[in-house]
Amino acid sequence: MKQLTKAEEEVMQFLWKLEKANVASIIDELPEPKPAYNTVSTIVRILEDKGFVNHEKVGKGHLYYPLIEKSDYSNQSINKLVDGYFQGSFKSMVSFFMKKNDIGLTELESIMKQIKEEEE
Repeated sequence: MKQLTKAEEEVMQFLWKLEKANVASIIDELPEPKPAYNTVSTIVRILEDKGFVNHEKVGKGHLYYPLIEKSDYSNQSINKLVDGYFQGSFKSMVSFFMKKNDIGLTELESIMKQIKEEEE
């Protein structure tokens, strides 16, 4: 799976949220200052070329929808982060984030408990 640029990922976040949208609807969701219509349209076409998005013709326009699940992209991005910065070790990544964010064992145990509950 290809990596997305920051702008492409931002547009994908809104497509995942909206499920189907035209360019104008995506722009409505974006924060101020709003990008130009042509800019967002170009990003959507790039996403289509990369295989992340497809469209259906509706009247004179297009409705775009994601082809890649957000969870699949998230998983791939996390794995790339772990491989690139933590030599493939999730343990090293968790340790790093615990130290940098001053997370104690009690909070980590709470997180683990929440994960177990969500799995059940």
